Amino acid sequence: MPARLFMSSGDMLADRRFDFARDLQLSGDLIAAEDLFVQATDLAPGFATAWFTLGEVRELLGDRQGAITAFRTAETTDPGDRNGAGLRLMRLGAADLAGMRPTYVTALFDQYAPKFDAALVDDLGYRGPALLLAAVLGARAAAGLPPAFARVIDLGCGTGLAARAFAGVAGDIIGIDLSPRMIERARLTGLYAELDVAEIVQGLARRPEASAELILAADVMVYVHDMAPLLSEVARVLAPGGLFAFTLESHPGEGVVLGDGLRYAYGAASVHTLIAAANLMLVRLEPASSRTESGAQVPGLVAVAAKD
Repeated sequence: MPARLFMSSGDMLADRRFDFARDLQLSGDLIAAEDLFVQATDLAPGFATAWFTLGEVRELLGDRQGAITAFRTAETTDPGDRNGAGLRLMRLGAADLAGMRPTYVTALFDQYAPKFDAALVDDLGYRGPALLLAAVLGARAAAGLPPAFARVIDLGCGTGLAARAFAGVAGDIIGIDLSPRMIERARLTGLYAELDVAEIVQGLARRPEASAELILAADVMVYVHDMAPLLSEVARVLAPGGLFAFTLESHPGEGVVLGDGLRYAYGAASVHTLIAAANLMLVRLEPASSRTESGAQVPGLVAVAAKD
C-alpha cells in the first residue's frame, strides 16, 4: 500500500525540496535525504508530509527520538493524521495502542482504489474471499443447511472482491466501506443491491435488527483495534442462525498487537473471548494466510461465528 499521502505545503520551494529528498531516499542516500527534508520543514513548518517522511528516514537511520519528534509534528500539523503518524508512534512505543483514525483509513483506500485489485490479488496473492467462502460453505454443510443467504452484508467491501466470491450463494448484497472511491469501484460490479459510505460500526448501526443471514469481513479486522463494538452490532443485525465470517492476521501471544505493516493482529484466545462476550458461537477458527508479503505468507486466521 502507499506509504504516505502527499499533501502540498503550499510553498513551491519547500515542495521541490521534498521531491529532491524523496529521490535521495529512494536511491538509498538517507543522510542527504534527511538534510533536505529538514530544509523543507524549515521552509514550511506545517508541511505534514515532509515531517512524516522525515520520521521514516530517521527511523531507518536508527534515530528513534528524532523519528518520534518528526512523527509527533506530522500528527500535530495534520489533525486528521492522514499519513498515519500516530500508528508509527505506537510502533515506536511512544503512544498507547489505539484505533486508526477514520480519516487515515479513508485517505489510504481512496488513493489505493485505482490499483487495489491488481496490487492485492496479483502482487500479494490475496485470497481472503476464497477462504471465507470455503469456511462458510463448510459451516453450512456441517449444520445440514443449504448454502444460500437471502441478505448478505459485506463490511469493508472495497472494490467488491468478496461479493464476486459469494455471488452464487447470495441474494441481496449490501456493501459498507469508509472510502468513497472504493464504493465507486464496487458499484461498477453490479453485484450490490445497496452501497453505503460509512465506518463499518456506524453502517451496521443503521441496519435493522435481525436483517442479515450472513455478514462478511474480508481483510477488515486488520484495521480494527477493538472488535467488541463491531461484534455487538453484528450480533444485533444477524438473524437467528445467521453467520459472521471474517479473516484476521494473527500472532502467537495474547490480545491485539500492531504489526510491522501497521495492521492489527489478534491472538487466537482473544478471538474466542470476544466472540463469546458478544453472545455469538464460534463454529470455526482455523489458521489460514490470506496474503503474502515479501514472499512469505502472513500468519492469519479464518473465523465463522453463528447467532443462536
